Amino acid sequence: MGQLQPPAENAAARIDPNMAVRDAEGDICWYDLAGLTIEGMGWSGTEGPYERLPARASGKVPEAVWKLSKDSAGICARFVTDATAVYARWTLKDPNLAMDHMPATGVSGLDLYVRSAGVWRWAGVGRPKESPTNRQELTRGRLAAERRECLIYLPLYNGVSAVQLGLPSAARLEKAPPRPAGRSRPVVFYGTSIVQGGCASRPGMAYPAILGRWLDVPTVNLGFSGSARMEPEVAELVAEPDAAAFVLDCLPNAQPPEVAERLGPLVRKIHAAHPDVPVVLVENVVYADAPLVADRRERVESSNRELRTVLGALRSAGMRKLYHVPAEGLFGSDGEATVDGTHATDLGFLRMAEAIRPELERALREG
Repeated sequence: MGQLQPPAENAAARIDPNMAVRDAEGDICWYDLAGLTIEGMGWSGTEGPYERLPARASGKVPEAVWKLSKDSAGICARFVTDATAVYARWTLKDPNLAMDHMPATGVSGLDLYVRSAGVWRWAGVGRPKESPTNRQELTRGRLAAERRECLIYLPLYNGVSAVQLGLPSAARLEKAPPRPAGRSRPVVFYGTSIVQGGCASRPGMAYPAILGRWLDVPTVNLGFSGSARMEPEVAELVAEPDAAAFVLDCLPNAQPPEVAERLGPLVRKIHAAHPDVPVVLVENVVYADAPLVADRRERVESSNRELRTVLGALRSAGMRKLYHVPAEGLFGSDGEATVDGTHATDLGFLRMAEAIRPELERALREG
């Protein structure tokens, strides 16, 4: 997709420092994150800030999906600053900061990237230690005083009711420029806990976020832990966003009969709403213990056979712009990519991003 270019200075996009709240010492100005360029939200009519489904979905989608939609997975803000340090204050909705197999930095933390020499580079993480509100310096040591574009990801498995960005009082802050022509529409990812980001160590390591940085496109994360069974009510919503592509990674929580019954209607629903938008179908990951556990292995193989059958039928019916990512390359073959056999570590997510990237790039290019 080409290298990222440095942002051009835009006086109109500058945030008035008078809109900020200074701390007691006057050293830091606190800006509401909502005033910056927010990405990762497929709908504007949510019940609260930084939520993933519209308010009208309440009572229509399964209760587990609705509850998980309050998690801010994949939602991020872009901004431009010359600040030498970046701080954050964020108020969490859930007092549980971590899980028994996923660290607090991924569940409830923030993740900061800056654009440097044409690529996104990690710059700092917000480590949650308190509930509900944390205040932290995200950067360690002083940055050079030069304009740069920044990207801050919100928690994967917790919700946030408020987020503030803190900058030294002398620093300038601007909204990030619009995405380049042809890259403004998001890639929508629909799937299970793996898509949501379980069990990344930081929000930026969920594979949809990795692909967003690599391909310089916004992403919408519709990953729902324990869910993504392609229910008709959820499928209606998944098909709504004005997307550049859809990536469907639904198989880990769907039994083979559900794959056979529901995957085709989901793809057809997306195609009916967006006939020229590509759809990427991702096979079920090969669980790390599948070579040792027969029923785990058979479950994966059966689901993936059903996906390939559905894909063949859709293509035979004349549906175009369908892309396919086979299971074999998603986690690798050494068994070292997960925390529990199913959920990816950062290594697992990096491998998934590498496996999906060629088909997604082709889909965006040809779409």
